[in-house]
Amino acid sequence: MYAYDELDRTLINERVSEFRDQVRRRLSGELTEDEFKMLRLQNGVYLQLHAYMFRVAIPYGTLSSTQLRRLAHVARRYDRGYGHFTTRQNIQFNWIKLAELPDALADLAEVGIHAMQTSGNNTRNVTSDQWAGVAPGEIEDPRIWSELLRQYTTLHPEFSFLPRKFKFAITASEHDRAAIKVHDIGLRLLKNAEGETGFEVLVGGGLGRTPFIGKTIKPYVAGRDLLSYVEAILRVYNQYGRRDNIYKARIKILVHELGIEKFAKEVEEEWLQIRDSALTLDEAVVEEVRSRFSYPIYENLPHMPDELKKAAHDPKFEAWRKNSVFPHKMPGYAIVTLSLKPVGGPPGDATADQMDAIADLAEKYSFGEIRVGHEQNLALPHVARRDLPVLWRALDKIGVATPNINLVSDIIACPGLDYCSLANARSIPIAQELTRRFANHDTANLIGRLHINISGCINACGHHHVGHIGILGVEKNGEEFYQITIGGRADEHAQVGTLIGPAVRYGEVADVIEDIVEAYLALRARPDELFVDTVKRLGVEPFRERVYATR
Repeated sequence: MYAYDELDRTLINERVSEFRDQVRRRLSGELTEDEFKMLRLQNGVYLQLHAYMFRVAIPYGTLSSTQLRRLAHVARRYDRGYGHFTTRQNIQFNWIKLAELPDALADLAEVGIHAMQTSGNNTRNVTSDQWAGVAPGEIEDPRIWSELLRQYTTLHPEFSFLPRKFKFAITASEHDRAAIKVHDIGLRLLKNAEGETGFEVLVGGGLGRTPFIGKTIKPYVAGRDLLSYVEAILRVYNQYGRRDNIYKARIKILVHELGIEKFAKEVEEEWLQIRDSALTLDEAVVEEVRSRFSYPIYENLPHMPDELKKAAHDPKFEAWRKNSVFPHKMPGYAIVTLSLKPVGGPPGDATADQMDAIADLAEKYSFGEIRVGHEQNLALPHVARRDLPVLWRALDKIGVATPNINLVSDIIACPGLDYCSLANARSIPIAQELTRRFANHDTANLIGRLHINISGCINACGHHHVGHIGILGVEKNGEEFYQITIGGRADEHAQVGTLIGPAVRYGEVADVIEDIVEAYLALRARPDELFVDTVKRLGVEPFRERVYATR
């Protein structure tokens, strides 16, 4: 966990006071909604279909048990008893009253939580691998660099009014769990021949109306040069990015229209002017940030303790262990993923009672630490393997032990038309129905790893473009229709899925997905060939034929 210093606390508290005054002026009529809009957006406040939506940052996906309890308090005191975890390691509250928002922010600030720049045309929450610091084989903890970027970009005067929103993601593992290739800037930690830490820098990724996979702009940037190189990218974008057309304002469009070579040349020229400046990160600065991260004092524990051997006779425990428990860099410990995808439930939602209970369990079994993942699930990153059986029973009791991690019912979905004023169609009911269709654990295991992503509009908050199966809600003559893509993925082999054919009606979506899955089971070359690999091998035509043969 990172410990905020006095400067961090002062900044957060001053922001609360500032926003309290802005809300007061809006409620009194001194500010119009148009005048207030930019101010509220930079504090994570959207005006949705039914109420204001409040988005809170969880930097690089790390929470303390104290912070999670405070989020539960906000859900219970100011909302309707739940929160929604997003694909960018934020949490959203959908029913907060504007007059109470400053009080909610003040309550969060007491434990080091804020909502700065969770919206607006500025740099957003810096996201990372939810297993950062505990993943076997990672280069080093990417949260150190995430924190440096957070400090550098927060309220940066030059980059608070960019042409469009701007998102960072960082990973330090070979397997990308942070989806760095679909971010404006993606960073992959690596070591050069001399053993120095640096980054492969990708630029121009993003989804939405026009999806692009990020391209490598520089294969290696030394750690000391990270901020200056990022600033050079942002300066070029700020100068040349389009402000006349919101649909062409993202950096991905600029990179596409200039070409990666021309864009890289512009960045290089800018960088050479600022490389040896105050932005250079000397080792003392990096170490100062590193020193503010606290790590558990691990015990020397066996990999296969007696408690685990005894529990292995329980088939329900074993099903959960094989699905939701992952290797840890320390012997005797494990990473445990908590599914926020119960059968029939809205993906990514957690009640206040669940958050309180998870905070208690984190204190007891995970050194008081919780992680938020890109897939809208939570994780306990420091669990002793001897504690897995008792932890499983506690997680099962509160409804977060569904053994469906990375399976067909582990669905990513945006709130859709049930909440969002931009949506064309509902997302949550589609996800709920699919979890019911694929509730059988044996069937889900037979299918294997399969990611379904659902978005209620072209803005793609559900990342449908990079789902193994992507579902996009569209509107036709006042009726909800859904386009289906297959073959997308968000990992180190990221690619955009391919549309299989005409959009289908709301009532047909679950049947279509079942048809696609049945086609896959018949077409795969062997039982361990993943869905996405079958699509890559055969293309979309066999699936299109299956879906539209009788439609």
